[in-house]
Parts: sequence; structure tokens; C-alpha cells
Amino acid sequence: MYNYSLHQQINKELQSHGIDIGAIDISFYTRFVANATAIDALYGELYGSHPKAKEVFAQLLNSVCTAYINRADTLKHRDEEKEAKINWFLSNELAGMSLYVDRFCGNIKNLLGKLDYFKKLGVNFLHLMPVFKSPEGESDGGYAVSNFREVDERFGTLLDLQMLQHTMSEQGMYLMIDIVLNHTSHCHAWAQKAKEGDKYYQDFFYMYNDRSLPDKFDAAMPDIFPESSPGNFTYSEECHKWVMTVFHQYQWDLNYTNPDVFVAMLENIFFYANMGVDVLRIDAPAFIWKEPGTNSQNLPKAHSILRLIKQCVQVAAPGMALLGEAIVAPAEIMKYFGNGLYTAKECDFAYNATQMALQWDALATGDTKVMLNAQHVLLQKPYGTSWISYTRCHDDIGLGYDDYMIENAGYNPYEHRRFLKEYYSGAYPGSPAKGALFSVNPKTQDARISGSLASLCGLEKALNENNAVETETSINKILLMQAHSFFIGGLPMIFYGDELGYTNDYSYLHDHSKSYDNRWMHRPVINWEKNKNIDIAGTVEQKVFSATQRLISLRKKLTVVGDYKNLVWLSPHNAHVAGYLRQQKEKRLFCLFNFSGQEAHVTWYLFKEYGNAPAKLYNFWNDELLTVGHDHEYLVAAPYSFLLLEPRC
Repeated sequence: MYNYSLHQQINKELQSHGIDIGAIDISFYTRFVANATAIDALYGELYGSHPKAKEVFAQLLNSVCTAYINRADTLKHRDEEKEAKINWFLSNELAGMSLYVDRFCGNIKNLLGKLDYFKKLGVNFLHLMPVFKSPEGESDGGYAVSNFREVDERFGTLLDLQMLQHTMSEQGMYLMIDIVLNHTSHCHAWAQKAKEGDKYYQDFFYMYNDRSLPDKFDAAMPDIFPESSPGNFTYSEECHKWVMTVFHQYQWDLNYTNPDVFVAMLENIFFYANMGVDVLRIDAPAFIWKEPGTNSQNLPKAHSILRLIKQCVQVAAPGMALLGEAIVAPAEIMKYFGNGLYTAKECDFAYNATQMALQWDALATGDTKVMLNAQHVLLQKPYGTSWISYTRCHDDIGLGYDDYMIENAGYNPYEHRRFLKEYYSGAYPGSPAKGALFSVNPKTQDARISGSLASLCGLEKALNENNAVETETSINKILLMQAHSFFIGGLPMIFYGDELGYTNDYSYLHDHSKSYDNRWMHRPVINWEKNKNIDIAGTVEQKVFSATQRLISLRKKLTVVGDYKNLVWLSPHNAHVAGYLRQQKEKRLFCLFNFSGQEAHVTWYLFKEYGNAPAKLYNFWNDELLTVGHDHEYLVAAPYSFLLLEPRC
């Protein structure tokens, strides 16, 4: 509903910046007016009863205006180009890599010199793990930020980052960085002022004089890191208060019930937007709203905050997409795309963490039934949003899909998860995997899994044993896993090192700031001499790199694999084979994946269930043309293989 007084408030705010309403960019003005009602409603839902609500709302409008005014003309032009493409981030032409700058190549200047490497691979989208200032030894991999606008000297300078972004943009590449909304380092200026007794900044955090409220929170809140950081509060000797620290004791949770906190963090978001960031990864959004008596995860007002951010960004920097890093149960993940009036108006991206974990389930069991029992939830993702699709990231692998999905596949959930943990930690007899359990809960025995893609697929063990057959098998597993995530829909994100088959890096054990966290085993330090093997035929690096290169190249050629809500799961004619159909107008691509170590047979009738029965099927992966039912009664899939089949007349 049109709100005249709100419209006038916007006009007044623009005029206060010396902007002539008649001369302003009409697209910006239209966006502002069109989104104003939603901005006002969401703000009112969050802060309508706050004593400073009216005052801070004016500051919010001012922040939106200022962000747009300060946005460079080149970025405004890029916004227009993206808007013309309509949901630019759904394209099949995007392929990403996530990396730690220091462990990949030392610093940002060196990264600038590695752009040709990404081009050779086919990667045109980079996610840089946190590069902003954080205390050494208490950084949580960069997620304990002490200054949101200063690059840590370990990586270089803000100017270096700006130069990287500029060069990438000129070369048609895209950049994603993180914003850590949930917390700051206890060394951040806000926390330092809070320690000094500044009441304004103490209200930026959850701080209490005694344990009364902390105990109420703790009664319902789980421990995130029960081994290394039990409890959710830490006593600050400097200000004699209990501070909420959900993740680590050096990470102070921001209090979003205070509207000043929201506006301050929105301005940091706009800072990144105006630096030219294409996708902003919002870290741990599930935790940003807390209420006593709840588990303080995935609460409705956490979604309201994300929606309010999205509306504001859409006005001032419409070319920047938002990724919500919500690693939660399948039904909860869907909510981060928005629903109701805000369907597809919350986060543009979410991690397809459920599908990632289900792939690992299928690889260990050779059975795809659990995977298929989860798809009815994942297919609910609304059009206009997308996944980050991946097999491995910097984090651990959680087995967070629902018990009923396991039960419907005929397994006992507790025993099934125990098998997976034992299999990937190498404890299960005959397992080729070399991983480790992370964050084991001694009460529930819940745990997650650490380990590189290659080591979990058996490559580390095969190389240690000099077993050529198992080495080839493990490479086939790596490619099977990557292909499944590359073609399923979403923006495929390779974790650095996986494109070469890097195995676990155990050097973290000699670093006291990392040795307690075994996730560092799958965050390797890249050896660029070793990387030269990509040009030496027959090496592991060459085999994995060239195959990954080919997967990316094929994906870019096949427009049908863009994320346009055009995926159908195929009937399960063989429990070992997962298959899906990607379809766009007259184009069809059948993607089949054999997660078994044995040959799998699939009836040709499968292809007759989806449109006209094809006479021939062309396999893009090995350039083979198959005649349906000609030489064999069944389509035969080799162990740990995949087929990318296009019907031909």
C-alpha cells in the first residue's frame, strides 16, 4: 500500500543530501519508493517499540541514500548490465573457487598474478575467505573481525583488494567476500569501548551484570563447539560483565535488538557493495537473533533482519547478490530464500549443504535412497534464487538431514550416521577414507567430518600404499562427486586444492593457534612447484585438473544446466544410480551417477518416461554416441562413473 508520509520522508532525506528530486536517477528513485513500504514494515516489526525507533529509522534512510550517492558510476553501470540479464547469477557460465588467500598464494598481490591460473581452469568467480583484520591466534580463520574496513596486513592492504576487484571486473570475473554479521572480535573498537564502560557500545552486545539472563539463555541454547568452547557466555574481567560468546570466547555476539547495531552493520555491507563485491556471503545468519527460552537459531526475526538488508541493498546496490550461509536442516534452509510476501526476496543464494552431505552418504553406502528421500524438500527452492553447489568447503561436513529421510530409505538413523562417521574417519574396516571427526559431543555422540575431498575419496591412502588401481578409483570418485554438484543446478564452488587432488595437510598440528581444530587438515598450503604437475601427463594433478577443467567447460556450453528451476529427479530404477533431468524448452540433458564400486545397469525404458523416446543418446563426457537398446539390454555405467546424456534423433 502506498504510504504518502514515507514517500515524503524519502524526498526530504534526498533533499538533505542536496539532491534535486527532478534530476535524480529515475531507476534509483523508483527502487527506493517501491521498496520503502517493505523497508518500513520490516523495520517496524523489528524495532517499532524501541524508544529510538524513529530516530534510527531516519539514519537508516540516510545510509541508503549515502550508499547510492557514493557508488561509483562504473558500478552503477555494472548494476544495469546485471539487471538486464535478469537474475545474472543463475547462469551456467559461472564457475567458482573458494580459497584462503594466504594459504593459496601468500597475499592479495600474489593472487592478482594467479588470475591466469583460474582462467586456465575455467573459474571466473572467486570467494576469498575472510581477509579483514582479525587478531592472530584468535581469528577463527578470519571470522573474528576486529575491523570490518581494514584488510589484515597478512594479506596486504585495502588498496590491494580494490585493485584485485578492479582487475577481475575488467576480465569478466566476479568476487565474493564475507560479512560476519553475528559477532565481532573482542578486539574490535566497539568491544574495546564496551570494555572501557561506554554504555552506548555495551548495548551493541549481550552484556549482563550477573548470571540470571545468561542462565536462561544457556538452558535452551546448545553448545556450538562443546570441545573447545563450551557454554555461550564469557566473563569479561575488564568490565565485570557476562558477554554472549556463542562461537568462541573471543567472539562477542552483536545485539540486533538494538537498531543502532543494524544500521552500523548495514553501513559495513554498503562499504563492501561500493568496493565492487558481486556476492556478499553473510556468515552464520541463523544465529543473529537471540531470545531467552529458545535455541536462538533460525528465529523469525533473524529472517526479518535478512529481508530488511535485502530491501536496502536492492535500492542502493542492486547488482550485489546476498548469500546466506545457513548450514541447517533442509526445511530450515528453504526459509532463507524468503517466503510469503518475501519469496525470493531474502537471500539470493544458500549453500546446498544438504545435497553436499547426501552425496557423501551415497558415496560411502553405494546407495542413493537417502539422497532421493530428501529431494522433495530441496526442490521447493523458489525460482530466481540459487544454490552454492559444492562437494567440499572450508568447514566440516555435517550430517544434518532429517531422520525420516534415513528411515524412509530403510536405515536406523543413529546406526546409519555412526557408520558414516566411522567410514570417513577411517575407523570402519576396509574404508579407504582418511578423515577425522570434528566437534564430537560427548553426550550425544554427534560429530561432523573433516578431511579433503581427495583424502575422503581414498586418494591419500592409495598414494601412501602406492596402489595404482586404488589411485585411479579415488580419482574417479573425486570426479563423480564434482560432476554431480556441477550439473545439479546452482553456482558450482570448488574448494581450492580440490582441482588438483590435494590430500590432507597435517602442518596445522604444529601451529598452536590451529592445532585444536582439525578442519585445518582440509585447508592446505598450496605448493606451486607441485602445481606445475598439471602440465605433466599421467600425474595425479594433471588427471584431476584436466578433468575438472573439462567439467567446467562442458557446463559453460550447456545452457540447460543454468539454475532455472528446471530439474527433475529420475525414477530410481537402480538404487546405486542417482539421476536427474535438466530441461529447457526443447533441450534435455540426462545426468546419471553410479555411486557404486560395481557396474550398474539401468533400463533403457528410463528415457522413455520423460518425453519422446530417443533413438540415440550422446554422452558429452566421453564423446560417445549410444544407440538405445542396440547392443545391450541395459545402459551400463562403470563403477564410480557418470554420464551426461543428450537425446539425439
